[in-house]
Amino acid sequence: MSLARSLLLRASRSQWLAQQASERAFARKAVRKFMPGEELSDALDAAAALKAAGFGSVLTQLGESLTGISEADAVRDHYLGLFDQVRQRDLPVQVSVKPTQLGLDHSIEECRTHLLALTARARATGGFLWLDMEDSSYVDRTLDLYRSIRGAYDKVGLALQAYLRRTPADVAALLPLNPSIRLVKGAYAEPATVAFARKSETDLAYFDIAMTLLGASARGQCYTVLGTHDIGLLARLTARAAELGARDGSYEIHMLYGIRGADQRELNAAGRKVRVLISYGRKWFPWYMRRLAERPANVWFVVKSALAG
Repeated sequence: MSLARSLLLRASRSQWLAQQASERAFARKAVRKFMPGEELSDALDAAAALKAAGFGSVLTQLGESLTGISEADAVRDHYLGLFDQVRQRDLPVQVSVKPTQLGLDHSIEECRTHLLALTARARATGGFLWLDMEDSSYVDRTLDLYRSIRGAYDKVGLALQAYLRRTPADVAALLPLNPSIRLVKGAYAEPATVAFARKSETDLAYFDIAMTLLGASARGQCYTVLGTHDIGLLARLTARAAELGARDGSYEIHMLYGIRGADQRELNAAGRKVRVLISYGRKWFPWYMRRLAERPANVWFVVKSALAG
């Protein structure tokens, strides 16, 4: 792992830095590169604009571990209301949530109860619920939770991380469920025994896992989402998808709001199904540091914002 990436990931865990950044105008300005605003209304308005341009969206409220289990009730209620607003505004929006937002660190059973409530609201509104993946210590519990909600409703998906050495085995175990899987590279600090340290290793793992998923999609055994901004990798995978018989529309490409907008439009114009991940909320610092760690060159954007401010 590069020194810059290591430092950024370490910074993402600092409460002091999070507090300092939230009070700095230049930091708040810089984060707008990756999110339309802190409020749900900002995210919904961005989703409406993307709909007009031919894109779907995935919305997620930022925030991870809770200080108390009672906070999970408020998060659950927020997402229940989000499903209702998406239906009212007739937006092609899916919802993504982290298990720790719903109290996983305090009680897996209470977290499961909250997720099943969201699953029921998704079913009632015709919505789609994504279960995000966090660091490696949460994988087994998150897989357990996913199996629970997948048994209750079919329009639920799970994010998996290609840099984790265990992921091919996890994919093999999930395929009998006919799952929806969003494959990402991974953005947490992990030991080399758990995750690939080199980008080249992660890229190779991503390609191999994606090929397995696309093959399953071609057979109707999985719905695959390629969650990456690596345009070269996407070009190779979309070409192979056609060879495997995975037609456009049988899989999706997900990219973050504010990143590679021109490439998103080009992929969409070429017939690929592209969905944009929109994050919002005030607890943006850990997430923002991980985004910078994915491509440390983006730090220059922050420096320019500070100088301009």
